[in-house]
Amino acid sequence: MNLKIKFKFLKKHIIVNFNMGVAQFLTNTFLFGSAIFGIALNRRNFLTVLMCIELILLSINLNFALFSSYLDDFYGQIFFLFILAVAAAESAIGLAVIIVYYKFKKSIAVHQKQILRF
Repeated sequence: MNLKIKFKFLKKHIIVNFNMGVAQFLTNTFLFGSAIFGIALNRRNFLTVLMCIELILLSINLNFALFSSYLDDFYGQIFFLFILAVAAAESAIGLAVIIVYYKFKKSIAVHQKQILRF
């Protein structure tokens, strides 16, 4: 797919050969960056942090699938399945922890770090 880009300071069009793999890699990079930004920006809400970790695992997973198909190798697809299983277990355990914590404290705010220690 060719992409036509017009730069105002050059006053002309530049045609860029934009491969689909590059587009998917940039999308995965954007997902990973936005998840890291979400963790750095919002550390108080445990549910948001859990969703950002899921987004990180999703972007890594998609990169494994992308490079597995690009390199014509099946090891990336095996790692894809392992990371998918880890992400499912992580979300199930994380949501169970949130439910138990909410039963005791009636809030899921993480800013009270002293309460989380035994």
